[in-house]
Amino acid sequence: MLPLNILQYLFLLFLLVGNVSGVGVNYGTIGNNLPSPKKVAQLLQSTLIDKVKIYDTNPAILEAFSNTGIDLIVAVENDLVANISGDPSTAEEWFTSRVSPFIPATSIVAIAVGNEFLTTSEQLDPTTLAPAMQNIHSVLIARGLDRKIKVTTPHSMAVLSSSFPPSTSTFAPNLVPTMTSIVEFLAETGAPFMVNAYPYFAYRDNPSRIDLQYALLGNSSGVSDPKGFKYTNMLDAQIDAVRSAINAIGFGNRTVDIAISESGWPSKGEPGDMAATPENARTYNTRLIERGDSNRGTPMRPKDSIEVFVFALFNENKKEGGASERNFGLFNGDGSKVYEVDLSCKFCSVTEGKLGFGERVSGGPRGASVWCVAKPHADEKVLQAVLDFCCGPGGVDCREVYGSGACFEPNKLHAHASYAMNAYYQMHGRNYWNCDFKGTGLVTFSDPSYGACRYPQQ
Repeated sequence: MLPLNILQYLFLLFLLVGNVSGVGVNYGTIGNNLPSPKKVAQLLQSTLIDKVKIYDTNPAILEAFSNTGIDLIVAVENDLVANISGDPSTAEEWFTSRVSPFIPATSIVAIAVGNEFLTTSEQLDPTTLAPAMQNIHSVLIARGLDRKIKVTTPHSMAVLSSSFPPSTSTFAPNLVPTMTSIVEFLAETGAPFMVNAYPYFAYRDNPSRIDLQYALLGNSSGVSDPKGFKYTNMLDAQIDAVRSAINAIGFGNRTVDIAISESGWPSKGEPGDMAATPENARTYNTRLIERGDSNRGTPMRPKDSIEVFVFALFNENKKEGGASERNFGLFNGDGSKVYEVDLSCKFCSVTEGKLGFGERVSGGPRGASVWCVAKPHADEKVLQAVLDFCCGPGGVDCREVYGSGACFEPNKLHAHASYAMNAYYQMHGRNYWNCDFKGTGLVTFSDPSYGACRYPQQ
């Protein structure tokens, strides 16, 4: 038998290389009828959503998500990029005033520098983007936060010269120098390449040429690529088109993850828009959420895990553009669902009641009572390692999750790992680092006990 310290070392090593994907959501605020950020944070704690991406550094939002266990991606607005690019002290000032006051209580895991900066209709200098990203990253290095907080930038599909066939896709020639600098930065820092991908727009503009099920992520008859890849849905083809473009500028042998920073389907559009319906929106976003929670790759890279951010949390009634732009939300401004999409999570920090802003959901903060549970998106390989460690070298009494124990049912790895993680957390004095487990643990103020299964507390 290996000595205890070696077992613990191997466990920690496994956690360091473990891969965790999940489902995030874009939280836009261009509306005058939206619920308060605090209500939004409370709602999302009862869902499988584990990451929220916003478009600025709204202090009310950053405060509301403190101590929720939900990770945030914040943004540098497009009009600030040039100044941050030209002066490192401006990057320092931005971080000090906009982000620093809220960490570590608010879990900020990434900074998005601009949004579709290279393809926006505004008059923006593309050469300022990569230096701005580097200046923000330098601030993080100086503060020892560069491993915790990644720096990236979301692109539209318009950065590609063409997206089909996926295997021959390249970046637009005029953007190749800038994209080369950006991808080099991402490869060096371990940050993902973010892309906003919308099969809806492609189908809406070409309904006679594109199969609806192909656009809706359904199991269509498929589209073949000259290199032998077969695509049953458009989103996978778009992801692989981006991958080919990254390879084409010389990064085929470097690790650059791709994340879907925006994707969604509107429930309403302009008159005559037959694609934007509640039924299509429900179908697309249900499948998108399932995809993000599945750790599934693409035909070109089947072992890759693709992180997904659904667009969007709310219908935003003050957004410019056509009707569809204001109707991408899962929820209306009053908190009611636009259509039924299952975001429920049995083992999140709010465990009772129905999902909705206007409905009572029990389980708010209760003094000093805190527990540790597994995040809903956690990778099963990591959770199995957590369970094995806690119930072995970690010294946790796991009899309650065995066949005759009160917490054996439901007989699910996620449930058993949550019980073991909490017991380990309580045993070691409820220090926040004892509920990390490579980002798979979540500290909650809501008692996760159920039925005869009682989660211990200090």
